[in-house]
Amino acid sequence: MPAHSLAQGLRLPVNGLDYAILAVYFAVVLGIGFAARRSVRTSLDFFLSGRSLPAWVTGLAFVAANLGATEILGMAANGAQYGAYTVHWYWIGAIPAMVFLGLVMMPFYYGSKVRSVPEFLLHRFGPASHLLSSVIFAVSSVLIAGVNLYAMAIVLQALLGWPQWVAIVVAGFFVLAYITLGGLSSAIYNEVLQFFVILAALIPLTVVGLKRVGGWGGLSDSLTATHGEDFLSAWGGTGIGHANPLGANWLTIVLGLGFVMSFGYWTTNFAEVQRALSARNLSAARRTPLIAAFPKMFIPLVVVVPGLIATVMEPALGKPGSSLSYNDAIPVLMRDLLPNGVLGVAVTGLLAAFMAGMAANVSAFNTVFTNDIWAAYAKRDREDAYYLRTGRVVTAVGVVAGMGTAFIASSFSNIMNYLQTLFSFFNVPLFCVFIIGMFWKRATAAAGFWGLLTGTVAAMINYFWFYKQGVIAIPSDQGANFVSSIVAFAVGAVVMGAVSLFTTPKPAGSLAGLVYGTVSPGMAEPPAEGDDAWYRSPALLGWGAVILAAACYIPFSL
Repeated sequence: MPAHSLAQGLRLPVNGLDYAILAVYFAVVLGIGFAARRSVRTSLDFFLSGRSLPAWVTGLAFVAANLGATEILGMAANGAQYGAYTVHWYWIGAIPAMVFLGLVMMPFYYGSKVRSVPEFLLHRFGPASHLLSSVIFAVSSVLIAGVNLYAMAIVLQALLGWPQWVAIVVAGFFVLAYITLGGLSSAIYNEVLQFFVILAALIPLTVVGLKRVGGWGGLSDSLTATHGEDFLSAWGGTGIGHANPLGANWLTIVLGLGFVMSFGYWTTNFAEVQRALSARNLSAARRTPLIAAFPKMFIPLVVVVPGLIATVMEPALGKPGSSLSYNDAIPVLMRDLLPNGVLGVAVTGLLAAFMAGMAANVSAFNTVFTNDIWAAYAKRDREDAYYLRTGRVVTAVGVVAGMGTAFIASSFSNIMNYLQTLFSFFNVPLFCVFIIGMFWKRATAAAGFWGLLTGTVAAMINYFWFYKQGVIAIPSDQGANFVSSIVAFAVGAVVMGAVSLFTTPKPAGSLAGLVYGTVSPGMAEPPAEGDDAWYRSPALLGWGAVILAAACYIPFSL
């Protein structure tokens, strides 16, 4: 969403009831923080909830950590602008990667008992790759936390009239308070709460909006008449050489978004993986992303569909000369459809979404910085209480840094594009190193480091030089991000292969539980009582999610 384009005419008619709902939400958030504080006795409690949470809690937190308001506003905007093409970010750009994480990668993460994604690289490739990935992830976490803060400030300024700095400080203070008090447990239980608050905001908006435009039939007729048949087709106009508003064809969608970008994000982004690592056992950890996949695939019904509705209700949306941009889709519906009280729930839902996105990145940042940088290279072998205190201090540092980086986002005309750019720079090269290291025993420590470094640099060169300088013609920022992802993966893979052939691999005996086909004691953990029930089978959940996601395409492909 453009950071500076919300129309000034979107001020909402909030009253005392709406603010009372908002105040109750803030009180509950702090209450959860104080309640979770009693369970924090060690650094493992603070950073990974003592590995004690049930799968349904971690699964909902997993999807809520991703369901930030930048996604809600940005994907609704994409729905208004691109139509059904937006569903690709969910059904091909999320579900397969989430299933792969649960079925294939979680046994390696959880079985090796690592506290973070970079720590896995320490065991597989050594300290050079570990330190590089830790620094890259710490920087990207702060940048993404800042995106959530800045976007929230812009929205609340437009909708409620709050000055930007007030919105940033208020949200930052509450995130800092509940994470510092209760650590990851506080963040996760708040994310579960926020998930339901977000749905309580979006479902009424979608239902009332559909009723206003004559149901799905009326919506479909209106959009087909004004935008053509491809607007409600997921694959129409995506043939190679065909022009479409997304600026991408089926190949770049499948490879760029569906493979390297989505797998890079969902399988290596510690802000997500951390929720699974906090599960009570390996079975629960595997089921965490699989459980999350089911609500994730239906999110387009309450995010993309409102964008389509806004296109019909407000024809001037995104048109040249109009004060309303596509990013105003959700705010326009809130202004025009919701009565007071329900309006308060909607505003609270948006605020909850921003705070969930920020909290996920701050909690991941404090874990990686404390364990993978400070404890590993600066202050080794201190007592556990020292690292617990450090984690709380680093949380404050992360929040303050997020407030500072919030304004970097203002230099990008589209915040969703900014996020996708960061993912192509940082997550895709990391995924390349992970996937090759997990499936190829011959991959060496030097190959891991140089593959990660060159993949990151290659993505940046493609974006800032080839695309931004016009050396090659790519129709849109999203299309450029897809290409950058493919370039990052390809360059990283080639460099890893070449370097591995000229360097010495680790002994096979040291790769147990780190490479596919090997087993560590943690990976052989027997299921807990009840986890062996057929309906809890990871394979059933995973393949069921993939089949259901594929079926979701049918109405948009006929």
